[in-house]
Amino acid sequence: MGEFIDGSGKSMSGLWLFCRAGFESDCAAEIQDKASQLGVYGYCQAKAGEAFVVFRCQAEEAEHLASKLPLKELIFTRQWLVILAEMDLPAEGDRVSPILTCVAENQQRLGLLGELTVTTPDTNEAKSVAGFTKKFTVPLRQALRGASLLSQKPLAKRPSLQVVFINKVRVVVGFSFSFNQAPWAGGIPRLRMPGDAPSRSTLKLDEAFSVFVAKEEHEQRLQSGLRAVDLGAAPGGWTYQLVRRGMMVTAVDNGPMAESLMDTGQVSHVREDGFRYLPKKRNVHWLVCDMVEKPARVGELMTEWLLQDYCKEAIFNLKLPMKQRYLAVNEYLQHIKEQLQNEGHGRFELQAKQLYHDREEVTVHARWL
Repeated sequence: MGEFIDGSGKSMSGLWLFCRAGFESDCAAEIQDKASQLGVYGYCQAKAGEAFVVFRCQAEEAEHLASKLPLKELIFTRQWLVILAEMDLPAEGDRVSPILTCVAENQQRLGLLGELTVTTPDTNEAKSVAGFTKKFTVPLRQALRGASLLSQKPLAKRPSLQVVFINKVRVVVGFSFSFNQAPWAGGIPRLRMPGDAPSRSTLKLDEAFSVFVAKEEHEQRLQSGLRAVDLGAAPGGWTYQLVRRGMMVTAVDNGPMAESLMDTGQVSHVREDGFRYLPKKRNVHWLVCDMVEKPARVGELMTEWLLQDYCKEAIFNLKLPMKQRYLAVNEYLQHIKEQLQNEGHGRFELQAKQLYHDREEVTVHARWL
């Protein structure tokens, strides 16, 4: 992917967007839609399986989007950057200097950079150079600091430099705004699979809490002693995350729960259909749900719990169709939003993200403010 020249002879910049491999078309449809709503018109370059999308537009428009369009409003984009350059590095020898030159040429535009991230798209081919990128980060950081282009210590309020290796020689150099970026390289939080968790699905809720609950609010919103309900809980992957945070959990499922969770004394197992169960008291803070069911039906159930004040916050998964997934998810979310607006009793927050640990689904978070 070389520098693109439009019909007027002007070089085009754009946005680089990380996504899940296989969902490039959905990521492209979403950024095209959101950009047009902000009066920015460009086009996407995307290839199935590459785990990224390039939205081509003028440099100032790319910066406008990266600062004004909240990343948290994008469902299929994990992380993004404004493109400064796309280049081929030497296969051997000095690979630092070309990047250093690129950043120096843009110093007036960027000012002092606050942080450096060197990463790859989320594909097996790209990740094969992950070991190299870790080693490469150190000399690049030293060179940038030596040239007074990067702060000596991470600065939270300065732009972040992002260098993406597509393979050993092909790189994209860009930046993101510190106030509107994911806090993890490539937008992927590095989570460990707990050895005593009943299922791998536990990582979905762990990641959801990281993405949807601000770190400084964890102590309040994820505190020990809160009451939670897990609909479709068995064998307990999501219940595990609630229990490890000290919550008291009602696990609703006709199937069996892991004995290790029942032994904690924090879990009450109700053998009932998750669509029929209703709490006896309105003292539930968290409602979580990962049932394999039609997304419209799950959305209606979650909305009803919020409208009836059965819970304060909800995290749930919506299974995706095979085609036009962005349009479908948008429709589900719009229906929930309209119901909360028309029948609710105050301000609310509604977010959705295709998390790293999701597959053919998106995770939604809704809460009253």
